[in-house]
Amino acid sequence: MDYTGRLAISYYNTIATINSEHKVYLVQHQENKKIFIKKVLDVYNLHIYEYLQSHCITGVPKLYEIYEENGQLTLIEEFISGVSLREFMDTQTISSDFIIRLICELCDILGTLHSLNPPIIHRDIKPSNIIITPDNHVVLIDFNAAKYLTDRENSDTVLLGTKGYAAPEQYGFCSSTPQTDIYALGILLKELSAALPVSLNILDSIIDKCTQMNPSDRMENVYKLKADIKKLKQSKVAKQSVKPAKWKKFIPPGFRTKRPWKMLIATIGYLFIILTSLCLQVENPTPITLWANRIIFILVMLSVVVCCFNYCDIRRFMPLCMNRHRIIRYLGVFLLCLFLINLCVLLLVIAESIL
Repeated sequence: MDYTGRLAISYYNTIATINSEHKVYLVQHQENKKIFIKKVLDVYNLHIYEYLQSHCITGVPKLYEIYEENGQLTLIEEFISGVSLREFMDTQTISSDFIIRLICELCDILGTLHSLNPPIIHRDIKPSNIIITPDNHVVLIDFNAAKYLTDRENSDTVLLGTKGYAAPEQYGFCSSTPQTDIYALGILLKELSAALPVSLNILDSIIDKCTQMNPSDRMENVYKLKADIKKLKQSKVAKQSVKPAKWKKFIPPGFRTKRPWKMLIATIGYLFIILTSLCLQVENPTPITLWANRIIFILVMLSVVVCCFNYCDIRRFMPLCMNRHRIIRYLGVFLLCLFLINLCVLLLVIAESIL
């Protein structure tokens, strides 16, 4: 038993649960008080994590501790401040410039991994495994499904990855290669391009080349993909597609991604707020004061929506909302929400005094 490894892990105290299902926790070192991420894995490749611990790769979280016991691997890794690409796509405006920069940075990260001897194939590239930092850089996380490329395997024997992003070979047709990650990049590029306010058809040929069923028909490597993406910077179509994006930030939360289930939930929520306000009653009201109270009630409820979903990037006015620690960010959102609610109440008091 590795008592040294167990002792090293014991110095990290859990302060919050990030994802109980996937056993991801926010921890703090007892002595230096620094914040880290702790993960407990049931499926993993120990050799890959040992390599990542001993080699720093730009765009990949640094591993500080790894400890294996009873078929589980416990990791202590660098805490990356930022939001997942999935959350970013749901709350922010996507532009072609953002897509170009994102894919290019991912290509650089994967290019480093693929150039190792033997190459490391990530095999689970998706929006939730990509972190966008506050300075708009990209970090690739979660190497649970990663494997080394070897000539000894004719096919993948275990399906690892995410449905919709996993390449055909991950279902056992043949062995994973760097083209497996290129396939996932193609799917990611397709999803990102769908979020653009104006269709960017020039991307279709790149997406098609990345997502061919036969791995040999895809891009030769991620650097070829990066070169083709960078050509879009000189494309007049790409530049024009950014301009209409300015109005998108004013679309109400729930309708920005155009996903039917989100739009349905948002519609029900907004109708509930309106109907509840119409049922609101006050003592001895005049018609004006009654409607003033109903309007203020709507504004109070919308204040909560605005803060929770960062409408028009309102959180930038509260520094705590931009803090690198998740708990402090939540506190900032709460305080901002409280401020807007109090502002609405103040408006009500002023309106009643005038009326």
